[in-house]
Amino acid sequence: MVTAGLIHYILNLLHVTVHIRDVCVFLAPVFSGLTAISTFLLTRELWNQGAGLLAACFIAIVPGYISRSVAGSFDNEGIAIFALQFTYYLWVSASPPPLPGYSLPIFLSCIILLLVNFFPFILFLVSAWGGYVFIINLIPLHVFALLLMQRYSRRVYIGVFALLQAYAFLQYLKDRLTRQEFQTLFFLGISLAACIVFLTVIYLTYTGLSTSPSLHRCRSTSRPRGCPSSLISTSWSAPSQQAFGFASRTSMMNACLAGKVRKHVSEQEKAEEGLGPNIKSIVTMLMLMLLMMFAVHCTWVTSNAYSSPSVVLASYNHDGTRNILDDFREAYYWLRQNTDEHARVMSWWDYGYQIAGMANRTTLVDNNTWNNSHIALVGKAMSSNESAAYEIMRSLDVDYVLIIFGGVIGYSGDDINKFLWMVRIAEGEHPKDIRESDYFTPQGEFRVDKAGSPTLLNCLMYKMSYYRFGEMQLDFRTPPGFDRTRNAEIGNKDIKFKHLEEAFTSEHWLVRIYKVKKLENREALDHKLRSVVSRQKYTSKKVSVFPLRRDGFSCSLSFMMLSTTYSKTPQKIKTALNSRERKETSNNQ
Repeated sequence: MVTAGLIHYILNLLHVTVHIRDVCVFLAPVFSGLTAISTFLLTRELWNQGAGLLAACFIAIVPGYISRSVAGSFDNEGIAIFALQFTYYLWVSASPPPLPGYSLPIFLSCIILLLVNFFPFILFLVSAWGGYVFIINLIPLHVFALLLMQRYSRRVYIGVFALLQAYAFLQYLKDRLTRQEFQTLFFLGISLAACIVFLTVIYLTYTGLSTSPSLHRCRSTSRPRGCPSSLISTSWSAPSQQAFGFASRTSMMNACLAGKVRKHVSEQEKAEEGLGPNIKSIVTMLMLMLLMMFAVHCTWVTSNAYSSPSVVLASYNHDGTRNILDDFREAYYWLRQNTDEHARVMSWWDYGYQIAGMANRTTLVDNNTWNNSHIALVGKAMSSNESAAYEIMRSLDVDYVLIIFGGVIGYSGDDINKFLWMVRIAEGEHPKDIRESDYFTPQGEFRVDKAGSPTLLNCLMYKMSYYRFGEMQLDFRTPPGFDRTRNAEIGNKDIKFKHLEEAFTSEHWLVRIYKVKKLENREALDHKLRSVVSRQKYTSKKVSVFPLRRDGFSCSLSFMMLSTTYSKTPQKIKTALNSRERKETSNNQ
């Protein structure tokens, strides 16, 4: 949002009239083009210009990045991948070995490159993506690999230590100065650094150092002595492959490494001169076919999976007709119209931005995954039993709980398939309460049928997903409660809630919303019925009744008194009653 607002402000400052909505819609496609350029620059630093072009082609058509850079996809990942690639490029280009004939002092050049270029992009990456921790840690890993290979240089010292010193100095000034004074000093420092960079570029251009043949000649031979590309590719590709199982978006950084295929093929051709031209031609043709098949696959995935809004799903019948599944908009519209405007909705973080934007309701966690402890708390509530989850929801003031369930239509991206990630994230913050092994069978299987783990069959996510689902029979070939996504009959069909109640279920059961019951003022106690002992009944001995006058002006005094009670009545009351009786008798006569 800050990036879109800044672009809108700069365009209006330049008298380019554009609506903020248009900026948000086209922000991701514009940054995807910048990502391709930064990938080309990074791969060119590692190998050569041809490898950079091939890597740029890979990042331009890879489906994983297209899904996050389509027009209208206003998400932080649309600009985070660009910040990631360009940060790496600045890091690699900021620490080259000394160039012959380069008269500018090393310390000044590195400080300018790091503080003016690298450090602001680090801040931009941190503010753009919650997964920056993994990316940032690759730079110290690269420095550690350089130390192990005995390639320490002053540039490595300046690149890491000087950056920390600059940050510590900024923290010191922030503690000593007021907020207004610190902001003024910070902007003055940035402006001064920009002026220094501008003057440096002018000086280098004037003296001819920026275009000297020694600069270009040393580029091709400097990398093995100072920062070998093989070391960079090894230290970066291995962790990225490990992170592929954690988040597929981090594997996009391997697009620059794919450009090395061209370099490896050429080196292999030089080394294996004994191979005949036929074998070389076959290998070349296989590589071209592989690239063509990859391009066709990317085109097909893009046209089928990412050419429609993610909130509107489509399915196809056997005759080719298309069915539109509009459950997401239906549920968000219900939330907007039928809940209080201050209501809080608890859901997994994948749907946070959609709920905030389309339903205009407050969510506990969203796609800005900075606060891992908060996400872990939501995961703990989802993976706990109803009573424990109710205590967590009360502490977070939750009014509604929203889940995605795809067992009816066979939607594989529902919360049951994401449930293990909720458990793992919750276990990282609450290892005493949540253990991933409790949700597997003794054989190590994750099952939702009768053989499933009792902890899984009684957790809140399972109960909210399969509530009343055991009564539904989808077709005559499957039993009631058959989950089409997991291809299994659910194990717990008798699901009842004590602290929640069903508020809304969409047409295809894709979105289900539950309302959290308010805590009663006084809990109901189970009292036993008291046994009443029957006592002896007394009958009156007096049946004196005065007749009612027909004129209706006065009525006779009829009374019946128990003789025992009358005998035990105090003397004053007896006297008053006798005098009143005589008075009534005289009036009647």
